[in-house]
Amino acid sequence: MSGAVLEARGLKAGYGAGDIVKGVDLDVGRGEIVCLIGANGAGKTTLLRALCGLLRPGAGSVRLDGEEIAGLPAHAIAARGMAHAPEGRQVFGEMSVADNLLAGAYLAPSRAEIRRRREAALARFPRLRERLTQQAGYLSGGEQQMLAMARALMAEPKILLLDEPSMGLAPLMAQEIFNLLAPLRAEGRSILLVEQNAHAALALCDRAYVLESGRVALEGTGAELLGHDAVSAAYLGG
Repeated sequence: MSGAVLEARGLKAGYGAGDIVKGVDLDVGRGEIVCLIGANGAGKTTLLRALCGLLRPGAGSVRLDGEEIAGLPAHAIAARGMAHAPEGRQVFGEMSVADNLLAGAYLAPSRAEIRRRREAALARFPRLRERLTQQAGYLSGGEQQMLAMARALMAEPKILLLDEPSMGLAPLMAQEIFNLLAPLRAEGRSILLVEQNAHAALALCDRAYVLESGRVALEGTGAELLGHDAVSAAYLGG
């Protein structure tokens, strides 16, 4: 894709002798929400971990803004503009909300810039402002998801990887999380979203990939895949 922020070609990754991700091609454009859907075990989380450097790819290319990053450690990829909000939120439970946010801005060039980013995060997630001194482990699940996203955004990333942001949340809270994504896109942020709620993800995203057994089985716009018989039967209850 011309102008892609993130490009993967022939990406393979796994945790032992066998690959879980088996040669995936994927693009995310600037200011675009792209979602990955698929059954449990399809390789979605493994793919995100390989893209962001938490897992070293076995083969293939990953380019971020045209620069090859495959095989770089996670901290080096983060410094180049990729942030990851992992499955299960994984906030620092014994640290305050404020310190969790500070951890996300460790690459910021100055204290003034950290303050600016924090204010922007709190404006986006006003519920966190009320809980700045509270230990993150005592937040509700939805608040922890907001904190995980806010912490990732404190890095001012070119692209945000979100892994199952609605997992374990009540429907109203999950919708509140989804409602935060379109404004990020409007600001020019690129988002790669893995989501169990396929209907909500496809209704929101610009484009989508269906992952089956570590391979891309289908791709298209969100609207196209919402109307696809096989996708409807497998993931939308149709």
